[in-house]
Amino acid sequence: MIYFSNVKINIGLNVKFKRSDGFHELDSIFYPVPWCDLLEVIPSDQPGFEWSCSGLEIPGELEDNLIYKAYQLILENHAIGGVQVHLKKQIPMGAGLGGGSSNAAFMLMALNDLFDLNLTETELIGYAAKLGSDVPFFIKNKACRCEGRGEIMQEIDLDLSDYFIAIINPRIHVSTKDAFGGIQPCDRPIDLSIIQDIELWKESLSNDFEKTIFKIHPAIESLKNRMYEEGAIYASMTGSGSSVYGVFKSKPAFEADFIGSLSI
Repeated sequence: MIYFSNVKINIGLNVKFKRSDGFHELDSIFYPVPWCDLLEVIPSDQPGFEWSCSGLEIPGELEDNLIYKAYQLILENHAIGGVQVHLKKQIPMGAGLGGGSSNAAFMLMALNDLFDLNLTETELIGYAAKLGSDVPFFIKNKACRCEGRGEIMQEIDLDLSDYFIAIINPRIHVSTKDAFGGIQPCDRPIDLSIIQDIELWKESLSNDFEKTIFKIHPAIESLKNRMYEEGAIYASMTGSGSSVYGVFKSKPAFEADFIGSLSI
């Protein structure tokens, strides 16, 4: 079976405070966008996990890959068979789009389907939370206000299907250490009352990581400014960077990594 593992954008991202467990308390709106990797998972007659990939290079060891970790996690509690897995990687890594987290979530759902595990959404979210903070969102894959480390989700009524979004990834790597190193937490919530009026977003929403990242990588700030110059209603860096997106009333003229309707 082939699964289309999509990305998300952050609409506002507030870093509220540093928790006693070392993580930061976040408040953000996650919105799914149909820019996808292709994940193929096929049951195998042979035991174990057979892996191949194409497209963008995936660095690191297999044991560190979230897709592999998702397989091992399910295997701990369910007598599933071997699988052949191929990932066509199209989403840049470390881009603030949640591509790796999405891959892991879709692997969990693929194993649930292929081996008739009958896991509920709640159970899948429980497994997803063990793999990473953003992974649970991709089990729901609907507009959500996400708090905690990102795993506390509240579905919200937000439909951007009448708009277009452009995402540009500048191929700049932003380290997590740099992103959090300069952050100044401020305990303020996302104002959900303005979410239905996109015209208010520019003045009311922000990504707290921008202040730090723009100083280190001014080219990313230039991309955000370009979005507004091209007529974006709202533009922002997503996650801790480095991708920048803009929401437009109609398809913009300039080229970007993704331009299209947000219906999914």
